[in-house]
Amino acid sequence: MTSLMPDLFGWKPSKSNKMKWDWVPNSADVDNATSLLMAAAVLEQLGYKNPNLTGGEPEPAPPVNPGVALEQLVRTHLEAQLPMLAPDRHWTVDRGRSIVDYSQYRHLAGVDAAIAGDPNLRITIGTDYLIKPDVLVGIIGTSTPTADPWLHAALACKWTIRSDRVQNIRHENRNMIRHRRGRLPHLVAVTAEPLPSRLASIARGTGEVDVTYHITFEELSAAVAAHGSQRQKDAWNEVTGQGRLRDFRDLTKSLIEW
Repeated sequence: MTSLMPDLFGWKPSKSNKMKWDWVPNSADVDNATSLLMAAAVLEQLGYKNPNLTGGEPEPAPPVNPGVALEQLVRTHLEAQLPMLAPDRHWTVDRGRSIVDYSQYRHLAGVDAAIAGDPNLRITIGTDYLIKPDVLVGIIGTSTPTADPWLHAALACKWTIRSDRVQNIRHENRNMIRHRRGRLPHLVAVTAEPLPSRLASIARGTGEVDVTYHITFEELSAAVAAHGSQRQKDAWNEVTGQGRLRDFRDLTKSLIEW
């Protein structure tokens, strides 16, 4: 297994899907045959035999909520790797913490306090700036205007990519870009989405996301080559060739060099 997170994957029972399989990959869109085929190819490379071909019930069962498990494992991975590879920095890695707790965005706490007692002002201004990214990487001890840690990276962890999730990532990142005071944190997406055209919808360069990292990059590359249509191959070659989609195993090194 080359993936750092094989325990997130597996086969789950399905009553209805495009391939008419009894079991489907837990990262696939059951209404998309290409998604099913490529997700299945990824699973087989990870050592999960296709139960539709072998018969029997697959083991082990995948997590009920792989999205939450992905966030937890990304945090755990970075929390272990960053101090090991860059011990000269004092790293913090958190889940679901508000950006207001970090130096570039501390001023937003004042904005929130100012409008708290005025419902009309609160409706007019909104609270879209009170963002809680899935995983946050901070650095303590840098030269900042406040005593708060510096927000070094904000990671959106999405098990799969759908249009609503893409728009949510872009919306939150636009607000982080707009409201910062100081250097922008590294804005990253992490995913297990098997369909290159959907990966392209978030990975293409538009300014809101620096890089998208895939947790089974090598396996998906092989799956695209074996099962992808020309459209999917073109999308894969575009986003990987431009460096917009990268292997998750490169993330720690990127954060150290950022």
